[in-house]
Amino acid sequence: MQSNDKILIIVALVGGMVALAVIVGFIGQGNVRHVTIFWPEKVEHTIIFEDIDGKTQIRAIKGVAGDVNPTLLSRTSFAYVLTVINNGTTNHRLYIEGFNVQTDLLEPGQQDIITIYPNKEGEFAYYDKRQDLMPLGKIKIVTVVASDEFQGIWRDLI
Repeated sequence: MQSNDKILIIVALVGGMVALAVIVGFIGQGNVRHVTIFWPEKVEHTIIFEDIDGKTQIRAIKGVAGDVNPTLLSRTSFAYVLTVINNGTTNHRLYIEGFNVQTDLLEPGQQDIITIYPNKEGEFAYYDKRQDLMPLGKIKIVTVVASDEFQGIWRDLI
C-alpha cells in the first residue's frame, strides 16, 4: 500500500465518524421525527376525604402510602395529577397553598382532578377549605436529578 492510500483511508474513516456524529445529533434533536419520542412526565396520586369520629382526614389510596394525612411527594418539571375523592359524610374542598389550586366543593361520593406544574422546590400545606382552612398535611416538591439545570444539547444527552 502506498502512503497516499493510507492517508486516504484515515481521512475517510475520520470523515465517516464525523458524518455519523452529525447525523445522530441532527436526528436526536427531533429534526426528522414528526412527533416527539418522549412521553410527558407526570406523577399521579389519588387521595380520599374521610370523616372519622368527627374529624376530617385524608387517606392515600394510589401512589402514596395509605397513612392518614400523608406527605404527598412530587418533583419539579413534572405534571402532578391529583385525584381527590370525597368518601366523607360532609362537603369538602382540597386547597394546596403556594400553588393556589383547589378542587370543586365535593359532595359525598364526588371526585375532582387537579393538575399542577411545580417549578420550585419546597413544602406546601394542603387544607380542607370549606368555610375555614383546616390544615391536613403537606405536599413536598423536590428536584430529583441535579442535571435538570443543564441547557440545550447537554440536557438532551442526560
